[in-house]
Amino acid sequence: MRRIACLALIVLASCVEVSQTGQPTRPAPQPAVAQRPAAPVVTRDKIQQFLTVVQRVEPVAERECRSRSPQFNCDFRIVVDDRPGQPINAYQTLDRNGQPILAFTLPMIASVRNADELAFVMGHEASHHIAGHIPRQQQSAAAGALILGGIAAVTGAGQEAVDQAVRVGAGVGGRVFSKEYELEADALGTVITHKSGYDPVRGVAFFSQIPDPGNRFLGTHPPNAQRIETVRRVAAGL
Repeated sequence: MRRIACLALIVLASCVEVSQTGQPTRPAPQPAVAQRPAAPVVTRDKIQQFLTVVQRVEPVAERECRSRSPQFNCDFRIVVDDRPGQPINAYQTLDRNGQPILAFTLPMIASVRNADELAFVMGHEASHHIAGHIPRQQQSAAAGALILGGIAAVTGAGQEAVDQAVRVGAGVGGRVFSKEYELEADALGTVITHKSGYDPVRGVAFFSQIPDPGNRFLGTHPPNAQRIETVRRVAAGL
């Protein structure tokens, strides 16, 4: 069932985000604060592109969900996060009833260069839900909190130190498999994009707009080159 709405969301899974940074190429004529890059503009064509991609991708994502994860709610609700000041971002979350939400900020809708990029991002976000990444991440966070909190407790630490250990453990535990989850979502997102009639290899070029996170320890996203290679490999087998 296709639904589109605008709302503020909570309880989200990490995903695609582009931080807009940059410096002017030459000094400003006045000793003023450097201007930030202009935010992408959501044109009528961009809105129509978004609606068209939703209509094509959502039914495919729903079928993949019912086939692969029938225990989940597969009625995706695709929304626009229109809160002011949001970055170029897309993410997957759940509402209080467990319905999967795929959210896109207005700068995200404006920044994609073609329908293939938008379709790939949408398929990627849907894949996070199909793979059960939110509950798996919550379980990892709970385990990390339990382990570090327990260690602090048995060493005789005070309550404040134990509470701090619990918070640190939850943060570390929640990030342990984040790179793996992103690659899983890239792989399944490639399938959804392809079945929706879009080109996932052209779509994954969206990552050329994202600063490469490299391969940082406990980073939340894998290197862009690894993500692109994953998409190409999966697409070659379709």
